[in-house]
Amino acid sequence: MASWLGLLAIEDSMTQYWPFSGLVRQNTLRERLIVSMDLRDRADALKLVDRLARVVGMFKVGRALFIGGGPDFIREIRRRGAEVFLDLKFHDSPQKVLRAAVEATRLGVKMFDIHPYGSNGGSTDMMTRTRAEVARICRTEGLRRPSILAVATLADTKSQNSFSRLPGSSDRVTEIARFAADASLDGVVTWPHEVTRVRNTCGRRFIIVTSGVQLREPGNTTSNTLTAADAIRAGADYVVIGSPIWRAAEPLHAVREITDDIERGLRNSPRRTFEILNPRPV
Repeated sequence: MASWLGLLAIEDSMTQYWPFSGLVRQNTLRERLIVSMDLRDRADALKLVDRLARVVGMFKVGRALFIGGGPDFIREIRRRGAEVFLDLKFHDSPQKVLRAAVEATRLGVKMFDIHPYGSNGGSTDMMTRTRAEVARICRTEGLRRPSILAVATLADTKSQNSFSRLPGSSDRVTEIARFAADASLDGVVTWPHEVTRVRNTCGRRFIIVTSGVQLREPGNTTSNTLTAADAIRAGADYVVIGSPIWRAAEPLHAVREITDDIERGLRNSPRRTFEILNPRPV
């Protein structure tokens, strides 16, 4: 009996520190990191995927690489066992955005983004219809449903057909986030300094992807730049980092530094352990 109780005590102790231990810890950290592949050469991009697929959560493919490689390039990344964030910011009539979203879903990407306004602007109709059609296609074709994000980094884009101001909205970014949430989109892409306001506006189940974070500089405690730890601590789910990784002499070392920084953010996050370890991601 005493021995059994002792084992329970050990198990309880392990559970207490489980969030940051072993394989679970590493998987939790790697899922938070998206590598932006702003590379011109398709072969170089695939080499990067081969090198980093096991240690990062996703690879972001933008317009340049997609135009150069097309859908087959996305399929090639998926064949290598890697996940894709398709960053094409679909922006057209609602029907055309819907069709593009369906094709992105069929490619097997884990997430993709859309322009929050569409070419016609003025309502959440485009976002709502896109979300509904993607869900329908996934049900009928047995596909995994990707996360659909609105691009709030385009908040300063001027448009005569933009949404009317929301009552009480403090800024354009939180306004876009609220429209996206009301349209049942999964989240937004935004800047690190906007994360706290978006999180407070849209709640804990809303996905926040942030780009523009800086690498931590050893010994620098006065910099005003925001790091991955700052973004995660503020409530971000994912951080997108590109050239500091693929331009590094040792990309794997750069990834390790970033995931260490992400861990610092998780350790100091005000969110509960359950929320940290069970991210909103797809």
